[in-house]
This record gives sequence, C-alpha cells and structure tokens, in this order.
Amino acid sequence: MTKSSLYFIVGADGQLGSQLRELYPDATLVDRNEFDMTDPNAYEAINWGNYSAIINVAAMTNVDGAESESGRKLAWAVNAYAVGLLCATAVAHDLTLIHISSDYVFDGTISPHLEDESFAPHGVYGQTKAAGDIAVSVVPKHYILRTSWVIGNGKNFIGIMKELADKEISPSVVHDQIGRLTFTKTLADTIEHLLDTSPEFGTYNVTNDGESVSWADVAKLVFERSGRLSTDVTGVSTKEYYAGKNDIAPRPLQSTLSLDKIKRTGFNPPLWPEEFELYWQQLTERS
Repeated sequence: MTKSSLYFIVGADGQLGSQLRELYPDATLVDRNEFDMTDPNAYEAINWGNYSAIINVAAMTNVDGAESESGRKLAWAVNAYAVGLLCATAVAHDLTLIHISSDYVFDGTISPHLEDESFAPHGVYGQTKAAGDIAVSVVPKHYILRTSWVIGNGKNFIGIMKELADKEISPSVVHDQIGRLTFTKTLADTIEHLLDTSPEFGTYNVTNDGESVSWADVAKLVFERSGRLSTDVTGVSTKEYYAGKNDIAPRPLQSTLSLDKIKRTGFNPPLWPEEFELYWQQLTERS
C-alpha cells in the first residue's frame, strides 16, 4: 500500500483534479458522477477507515452563473453544504481535510491579502466559498489553500486567449484586476508538501510567485507567444468591460496573496513567468 492510496480526492474532473490524478495515481479519485458530495447517503457507502486524508478540489466555480437562481442554489449546495458534510466526515474519522479556497472571499481592496484577513465577499460565489472556509476551519486537522487565477488542463484564460489570437481576434481585456497566476502543478506540489511535512494546520495562501500583473498583461503575453502583437490586446477597466451586461458577479480588483506563510513551511512557489513558459510549451505541443 502506497501513501497516496490513503487519499480520497473529490473533484477529479476539474483542472486541479486532473493534476492530482497524475501526482497520486494510487489515490481514490472521484468525480461528480461517482460521488455526489451533496448527498449524505453517499458518505455512508465509503469505508473511511481506509483513508488518512480527504482532498477537496471540487467547487461550483461559475462566478457569473452563481448569480442566477439555479446557480445560486448549486453554489450553496457544492461550496458550502457539501463542504460541511466533508467536514463532519473528517471529524468523525479523524482525517486530515485539505480544501481549496479563493481570493473571492475578499472584496479585493487590500493588497497583498494575508491569511487572517476578514471575509468580505461581493457575490454569491465568494459568499459560498467563505461559508465553506468557515466550516473547514473548525476541523481539527485541516489545511485551507487559498488561491487565485488557476491555470491547468481544461478551459482556462490562457487557452481562451490563445484561441482568440489564432483566430485573428483582437480582444478587450480588463487591466485593473491585479494578481498572480496559479498553475495547478504548483497547487498539487503544495498539497504534496503539506501532506509529507505536516506543518501547522490552518490556512495558507498559494499562488505562483513573481510580480503582480493584470489579466490584460497576461493576455498580451499570450498574444506575443502566438505571434501576434501585444497591442492587439486592448486594456479596459472592469466597469467598461461589463457595461450593459446582466447577471455579472462583482470581481475583486486586488487578488495578490501574500506567500510569506507558505514559504515559512519550506515551500517556495515557482515564479509564474517560468511556469507560464513550461505550460505554454505543453499547450503548443498538444495543439
């Protein structure tokens, strides 16, 4: 039996879940079709004595969709209620619970965000993620990993910008939302580090390191790598970008997370520009 066979990973069909599938092939990885995390009965079918840790990387992440009536219900069910069920399971069976959080639990007026900043979410997505964080925080053995701007296998900002560049489309992209990219490999490596070294339980910010930039800056970089001009991307304010659009969730303008605490555990997140180049190479090889 390998150490990773003791891990029960929820959300295997997402970007981070895909990365964890590569890192922990012997773990039990379940997607929404295999394990309905919102159904209390689903938990009774699992022999939790076989595991030492639950890693929850599942979430309802459609930020704008969460503002609709059906989306609001789903966001609360997945991001809050189901997380409560995971917490109860972890407590009952003395398991370590790792949970992925978001910069959306803040209002984006402070930079950089520290782990102990008070919650002040704008929209439904942020509110449900904050509720999930509160539930996880009372589990004796827990790690909350707060992150932002996640990039991995699947649909994401870099892939979308590459498609636009390849189609000779010149987009407008917001230039007043500031943060750092977080590649799923870095998140997965952080999870491995925490499970292997067992630092103090609690909340840790995790993104890639490096200079904070805007989404427009990232888009310009993608266009340059695609053989287009950076000037083909027009920077606009968030207010301008969403003018006249309905059911749009508010975005935090400042998403930079302080990395001091996770660095004190001995983990140093790679610089995002370096990880971008590695990711870009993989992306172009698959194209």
